[in-house]
Amino acid sequence: MIAAKGNQNSAGHLLWLVRTGRARTRGELQSYTGLSRSTITQRLDLLRATGYLRASGVEGSTGGRPAELLEVDTGHGVVLVADLGGNHARAAVVDLGGRPLAEEHEPIKIGTGPESVLGWVDGAFRRVLARTGWDAARVRGIGVGVPGPVEFDGVVTQPPIMPGWDGYPIAERLRRTWDRPVFVDNDANLMALGEQTVHYPGCPTLVLVKVATGIGAGVVIDGQVYRGIDGGAGDIGHIRLHDYPEARCECGLYGCLAAVASGLALAQRLTAAGTPTSSGSELVERIRSGHAEAVHLARTAGKLVGEVLSTVVCMLNPGVLIVAGDLADIHFVTGVREVLYQSALPRSTRHLEVSASRLGPQSAVIGGYAMVVDQVYAPAEVDADLARTMPAAATC
Repeated sequence: MIAAKGNQNSAGHLLWLVRTGRARTRGELQSYTGLSRSTITQRLDLLRATGYLRASGVEGSTGGRPAELLEVDTGHGVVLVADLGGNHARAAVVDLGGRPLAEEHEPIKIGTGPESVLGWVDGAFRRVLARTGWDAARVRGIGVGVPGPVEFDGVVTQPPIMPGWDGYPIAERLRRTWDRPVFVDNDANLMALGEQTVHYPGCPTLVLVKVATGIGAGVVIDGQVYRGIDGGAGDIGHIRLHDYPEARCECGLYGCLAAVASGLALAQRLTAAGTPTSSGSELVERIRSGHAEAVHLARTAGKLVGEVLSTVVCMLNPGVLIVAGDLADIHFVTGVREVLYQSALPRSTRHLEVSASRLGPQSAVIGGYAMVVDQVYAPAEVDADLARTMPAAATC
């Protein structure tokens, strides 16, 4: 969540306070900002007139006049989100309250290349928009999650499982088609942000590890994704394990965690053990059906991931650790827990909650929505829009 910057008493700042749940009534806005009631009223009237804000009822009265409750007006527009994984693509329309309105899912391999995959995204966005009845002109922004490192300008850099995408300007490509703000991030980052937004809004530090075709992690600190200096934070799949020097990773190196514990790696090991398994998805089906060797591999992989996460937990001391992705079943999570609590310092785990993803496939969609809204509805952006649309009133 982007912290409010700029004019701390502007109309955009008031909207930010309401949107983030810090204030829900005129009285709470007054207490929070110190502004007079008349100034608060003027700015709220402006936000209502421009479609940003609306009343949502009244607060329970304790004797006086009931206070009017305020909320973001979901009629102001919608957000488009594309969640691209190693072997799937999902496109969704989400309203400004964070509610998915329509979505489309397709088993597309990311390795088919950016033009093919983003061509599908364009078509899917049009189809899901048509199903909701929203016009493309009402789209406020687009969020995209991809299974690789992303620079701040929306360019993928050296992604191990995304052949053909290195240096490709995803944001620029979609902006040309839609003429809307486009924001791109790693899928694990968005999944972490989605879980934090819906289920753990008060958690100061949250870590999510995604285990699917590859392995990655997302870190949310004080409501904001920690991305590192150039978008490479959380890439735990390429931490080296000393006991696996012969395991060659998709990145070209040897001994990476992803080379021995990802869905792709486990599928290859199960095939080598005599049970042909072509993908991580097929591996998951075998685990769910109780295939003994597949279950054993999942539990062992969970232990390896738990070993790496014990270092992450000691460094970041998070309140919540979420295991997500195709392999996040009871066997894998049990393996993570077993080693994590043995290896990490007790002080680092005494208040730690370890759980499987609660949002499942929706986590990246909700995270993509949150990323777009935090950018497009940041106070400075709202104030600039008000100055363009109602220049005289915006100075009040």
